[in-house]
Amino acid sequence: MAVLVTGGAGYIGSHMVWALLDAGEDVVVLDRLSTGFRWAVAPAARFYLGDVADPDILKKIFIENDIEAIIHFAGSAVVPVSVADPLSYYDNNSGKTRALLSASVEAGIRNFVFSSTAAVYGQQKTDLPVKETASLNPENPYGQSKLMTEFMLRDAAAAYDFNYVALRYFNVAGADPDHRAGQSTSGATHLIKVACEAALGRRDSVSVYGIDYPTHDGTGVRDYIHVTDLVDAHLKALQHLRRGKGSLVANCGYGSGYSVLDVLNMVTRLHGHSFKIHMAPRRAGDSASVVADASLARQVLDWKPRHDSLETIVQSSLDWELFLANRNVDDLHSIHRALAAASF
Repeated sequence: MAVLVTGGAGYIGSHMVWALLDAGEDVVVLDRLSTGFRWAVAPAARFYLGDVADPDILKKIFIENDIEAIIHFAGSAVVPVSVADPLSYYDNNSGKTRALLSASVEAGIRNFVFSSTAAVYGQQKTDLPVKETASLNPENPYGQSKLMTEFMLRDAAAAYDFNYVALRYFNVAGADPDHRAGQSTSGATHLIKVACEAALGRRDSVSVYGIDYPTHDGTGVRDYIHVTDLVDAHLKALQHLRRGKGSLVANCGYGSGYSVLDVLNMVTRLHGHSFKIHMAPRRAGDSASVVADASLARQVLDWKPRHDSLETIVQSSLDWELFLANRNVDDLHSIHRALAAASF
């Protein structure tokens, strides 16, 4: 039996593939490589190039592999872009997931783990950590598109022999401690990735969007979760479904928040070099503070985070950026050696 990971060449998906392989699972990856990288996929995983809504590639995968479960990461996740181009998000995040769900149900695949988001909550009226029972009020098309998928999952589970776990991510950051995977997308918008690149001189500055929020320093507060802990929650979710425990929606976060300036100060302290910070107006769709209450995941899934530290998250991110820089140099040297050999 195999696990299909959609978006397995991307940031979180590539970590998931390694975690599944480490756990002895048989892994199949489907990715169209729009933002992911073929080199990021663990060699032991079987890779298919294609779109999650393509019925032909899905049929091929289901025929050639005994897929028992799907972990679905493929999708778009940049809030400002979703505001500027909402229909593309409803297509890629909602419409294409509907097509994947339909094919999964038809193929008799009963277990589905979905990559959802804390953006489904929007701005809450309290600063307390957000529970799964909080009001659902997305403030941008990204959050709306993910919530629409949660509704589809709920209704599919009620109608068919099908169960799911939807994990609502808070802010994912960090990299694999063994340097096998990390955030590698060019032009990424994740704050910690951007700040680490700036500290290493790969960006001119970091923009802080909004300094008048009702937070301790006026900048937005987020709950940052290490990607390694996040993929471990997915493993726990898969085990939950395999035990026949039924469908579940659960938060993934640490329950503590850090502001944008907290993060930038940590990057500066760990790297030892300052960088330019540009103060900018608020962005459409951003909330002042979003922090998780993840007690449900801890209790029901027996999830036990091991990297609950902003310092740990930032240090692993810096380490990954240095690894990428060295990798790029090595790749360049390989190209030069190949050209030199060809010239003879």
